[in-house]
Amino acid sequence: MEIRRPRLPRTRTGWRRLVQGVMGACVLGLLPATWLYVSTADRLGTTADAPRTEVAVVFGAGLWDGEPSPYLAHRLDAAAELFRAGRIEVVLVTGDNSREDYDEPDAMRTYLTEHGVPDARIVSDYAGFDTWDSCVRARKIFGVDRAVLISQDFHIRRAVALCRAAGVESYGVGVAAAHDVTWYYGGAREILAAGKAALDVVFEPDPRFLGPREPGVARALATAE
Repeated sequence: MEIRRPRLPRTRTGWRRLVQGVMGACVLGLLPATWLYVSTADRLGTTADAPRTEVAVVFGAGLWDGEPSPYLAHRLDAAAELFRAGRIEVVLVTGDNSREDYDEPDAMRTYLTEHGVPDARIVSDYAGFDTWDSCVRARKIFGVDRAVLISQDFHIRRAVALCRAAGVESYGVGVAAAHDVTWYYGGAREILAAGKAALDVVFEPDPRFLGPREPGVARALATAE
């Protein structure tokens, strides 16, 4: 079977149409990222700016040999800082526990307790397989309707937009990070992830795993009274 190679245009009109098509594709590709930037412009800040809120949500960011990766550790440090400052009461840690030998939420819990957050004030979501799942589960499973979200600056806009779409009034704390290979990869990945986020907002798919409601956040808040 002969495979024909695409041919470049041979006329000025053909080249013009090709360039217009490429530019149009680029504009369409960047629209979701632009939406994220515009829709969250007034909902971001630092730990010093974060409003007093009962719940903070920390999104998983990978483990290294069973311990939080440096990126995840920085997110957890910000949550511990907010707790010590009295700006939050409970931390909801959401991450991947899809297999027995990989448990982000428990590693996050251990890290937080080692940094001054009481175990009773930490709630674990073991089915936060992606940002949309974490946001929907925070609202539907744990009953969170208002939260401070904590992630790196390249991800926090998407987290805020998705959680707001899921019914969680959100304020994002963007954690600074060194501009290393991981940071550049995360930034580039967000361009594609913005497209998925737009589809999630439009179609509102169910999380990979929903399950019954859990009283963990309510119980943790009760210990704070």
